[in-house]
Amino acid sequence: MKRSTSEKIGQALITLILLVLCLSVLYPFMYMLAISLNVGSDAAKGGVYLWPRKFTLSNFQIVLGNSVIQHSYLITILRTIVGTFSGLLVTLLAAFALSYRQMPARKTLLTLILITMLFSGGLIPFYIQLYNLSLINTFWVYILPSAFSAWNMFVMLKFIHGIPEALIESAEMDGAKPPRVLFSIIIPLSKPMLAALGLFTGVMHWNDWFAGAFFVSDQDLIPVQTFLQQLLSAQDISVVMGSNNNVEALARGSNLSEVTLMSVKMATVMVSAIPILCVYPFLQKYFVKGVMIGSVKG
Repeated sequence: MKRSTSEKIGQALITLILLVLCLSVLYPFMYMLAISLNVGSDAAKGGVYLWPRKFTLSNFQIVLGNSVIQHSYLITILRTIVGTFSGLLVTLLAAFALSYRQMPARKTLLTLILITMLFSGGLIPFYIQLYNLSLINTFWVYILPSAFSAWNMFVMLKFIHGIPEALIESAEMDGAKPPRVLFSIIIPLSKPMLAALGLFTGVMHWNDWFAGAFFVSDQDLIPVQTFLQQLLSAQDISVVMGSNNNVEALARGSNLSEVTLMSVKMATVMVSAIPILCVYPFLQKYFVKGVMIGSVKG
């Protein structure tokens, strides 16, 4: 079908706007990457915008060779894996149970869950609750409080309601119990939605710095994003270097005179952002499909 001149102009304008938006999103990332790959003392002079003027890997050697960051990475990876799987499990089980309309007190439970989406007790009562549960300054403070999401549960519930009831009824007529229905019908048909919710949950766990900053005082338990937040507010590079022994060990593999606090900050941002960005291509197909299904059924 031949398009009119106005349609071509409109299409070109939309394409131009999208290109500008893409560049506005990519430029800060490219700028930080250029600074992280540039000699810190040279980058401090200015003029480094899209590519490094004096290429070096010293900044990444400092970051990746730091034992604190390595341990923070381990905490973040463990938190993301355990938190994502536990969140999906709790969300799926809750949505599946509440999908049975004959479930006792179903409407009351849905109302109580909805209230938690609209109202919050506040930070101080939440902290007191975590303290009474002995979760403060433990790894599980990252997992248990976020294991259930009311929003994700309602999205999953809506998706399950969209599955033809004939499939579930036929399975039940053949003697299938709820666990069999869950594993044989609900989960296989819910893979796109589970992938989308899993991506949301995983990104939340990976990017969260708040819990580590306010609920954890043990430096051995802080995630990498909390360490990055501490680094961004630091006034000198001692936060990264640590002890004198650590400085000497790092000096063997890099030129510390080329490193500045800003260059190390940019390298830390790259190290903390790139892994989660690499996950998107593998889940993009399921993510897009799950979001589209959720929007149509909503």
